[in-house]
Amino acid sequence: MDYMIDDTVPLGFGMALAQNRDAVIVFGRMSKEQRDTVIKKAREANSKDEMREIVRVLAENGANSFF
Repeated sequence: MDYMIDDTVPLGFGMALAQNRDAVIVFGRMSKEQRDTVIKKAREANSKDEMREIVRVLAENGANSFF
């Protein structure tokens, strides 16, 4: 994976992502533009459950689930 989770990733998203190996793999394979779109979506989440749902969808449906 050539992408490191850093301060641009919302903490809740990073924590949820770290708990889902499949989502980590998908996120790591995404282009920068795709990751930016998912990060933007994560920033718009209003709850921990919404954040977890973003990660679940990412893991189950892959990178194209947000495009």
